[in-house]
Amino acid sequence: MRKTLVAYFSASGTTAKVAQKLAQAAGADLYEIKPAVPYSWADLNWTDSTSRSSVEMKNRTFRPELADHSAPVADYDTILLGFPIWWYVAPTIINTFLEAYDFSGKTIVLFATSGGSGLGKTAQELAPSCPGATLKEGKMLHSGMSVESLRKWVEQL
Repeated sequence: MRKTLVAYFSASGTTAKVAQKLAQAAGADLYEIKPAVPYSWADLNWTDSTSRSSVEMKNRTFRPELADHSAPVADYDTILLGFPIWWYVAPTIINTFLEAYDFSGKTIVLFATSGGSGLGKTAQELAPSCPGATLKEGKMLHSGMSVESLRKWVEQL
């Protein structure tokens, strides 16, 4: 693998833990995708149809604003892109991130965390947001994974 960036969005800290281990395993740099307005615990209440995350995920065209536009994606060949699964796909802030930069000619490998669902159609949902990139589905990861097991996965990419 060539020069690699682990970019991730983590609302509760779970994906952040995985991303940190993955960056260590891959010898990669780390970049956190942050919303301009951080999510509160109430915002993440998926059982409340009026919570911020529920409202955003009902409208897949919604694009939460990013806190910054300083991700150094131009410096990398491969981006390992991580996020929690919300409503069986990536949160819409991942679309915001992908649409904010030019990923042409880059390889994007998805990884996700979830309490129970898989990646589903996440790659298909994200593909229009990163034209010109090679988008790979990747894998569901969990915080209990060892750096060594993550290293083995990265070596297979």
